[in-house]
Amino acid sequence: MKTIQLAVNERMALIGLDRGRSNAINFEMLQELKSLLENIEQDDTITGIIIHGKERFFSSGLDLIELYDYDEKQIREFWNLFLQVAATLVSFKKPSVAAISGHSPAGGCVIALCCDYRIMNEGDFIIGLNEVPVGLIVPTSIFSLYKFWLGERKAYQYLMEGKLLNPEEALQQGLVDQVVKPEKLRSEAEKRLLTYIQFDANAWQQTKLNIRRQLIAEFNQVDNAMLDGLVKQWWDPSTRSILKTIITNLTNKK
Repeated sequence: MKTIQLAVNERMALIGLDRGRSNAINFEMLQELKSLLENIEQDDTITGIIIHGKERFFSSGLDLIELYDYDEKQIREFWNLFLQVAATLVSFKKPSVAAISGHSPAGGCVIALCCDYRIMNEGDFIIGLNEVPVGLIVPTSIFSLYKFWLGERKAYQYLMEGKLLNPEEALQQGLVDQVVKPEKLRSEAEKRLLTYIQFDANAWQQTKLNIRRQLIAEFNQVDNAMLDGLVKQWWDPSTRSILKTIITNLTNKK
């Protein structure tokens, strides 16, 4: 794999996002992550997963620089695959913990939200869903995922204003479950995963799937009309203008 690192420690799979400095999400990363998750779910020797990033970045979200040049077919396939990966994680029967080592906006936040528990490094980092200010439509399933953790009122407010939270704010609002010093991130993630896997696996897994039944159903109901809307908005002149400005700023920082 080119964009994902895998290590197994005491039957726990450590899935490391590993693409460039900021783990920006592209089609290749989604393909590798989906395949890996499907394999792990069927592997009886692995009891749970920890998804982590690298120093200062869990994931910066979508790789707008690469995606900007996708043609209509490519961008449609990308959105479809992104939602498939989210669906795979939302319905992942084994325990999952997100070890958020730094910034985690937009797509990075979605990956973390799919997990059962989120631990974030303290520091000058941000997390949240800021798609609307970028000019992107948020699918109903993503909103449902947000409100699953925040409650409907907060999720609506934060989503519609594209609010990004620092670690302490995220902890207060229930977006993350712990904030720790960087040197304790992995040990705390492993401790949480061990808490889950000590229980009867079938009882834990079936309870998780029961609680998430509605959420899982929404993610499995991706339709062409919704994808048409995402693709159309991607090519809207105002969205393209916003994206171009963001890309220029990102390029200038390199």
